[in-house]
Amino acid sequence: MSTVQDTSNAASVFGSGAARPGKSAAGETGDRFLALLVAQMKNQDPLNPLDNAQVTSQMAQLSTVQGIENMNQSLQALAASLGTNQMVQAAGLIGRGVLVPGDSLRPAELQDVIGFDLSRPADGVKVDIFNASGALVRTLDFGPRDAGVHVMAWDGLDAGGNALPDGEYRFRVNAAQGGQGVPATALHLGLVNSVSQGSRGVQLNLAGNGQASYADVRQIF
Repeated sequence: MSTVQDTSNAASVFGSGAARPGKSAAGETGDRFLALLVAQMKNQDPLNPLDNAQVTSQMAQLSTVQGIENMNQSLQALAASLGTNQMVQAAGLIGRGVLVPGDSLRPAELQDVIGFDLSRPADGVKVDIFNASGALVRTLDFGPRDAGVHVMAWDGLDAGGNALPDGEYRFRVNAAQGGQGVPATALHLGLVNSVSQGSRGVQLNLAGNGQASYADVRQIF
């Protein structure tokens, strides 16, 4: 814009620059821009009037800023709505078993399941099971498997065929194709006790104080 000869009007409009209550940042900017434009038009140099093209360009930029803010507000409202819908959907999982990322295992009802997600086919998959002390108690050979989610059962026995006591166990998935390792994600079967929503989105609170994201559920039992 052209230089303003008398800025007293503009200064009275802007004041301290503090935003007025109830006004968004973009709305406040728009008000200030229009006030400045009016002040310039009142005090413009007759020999050097305002450039129409420049004014039009700046108004277009202002309109873009306001449009972006409106879009952000719409997206925030949509995100809040989706979060509420997810919360309602997740509530239907209470009391159900879900397969989520994790390597914990218990030789008990609904918890003797070993799950894994292969990124690509493997000609051999083995799972090592460890007790709470970290000692290897059993290795299971599941042979070749296709890419995707697989759910297998563990009978709760050690390598010698002896029943292991109930407790916390962990497992590790080892997959390979042609001698090369295949990335695999260990999956844990947990019982959903409740659901909650926070900064990380909708969370499933599992039995045993575990927690998993609603978006991470690979299978429902």
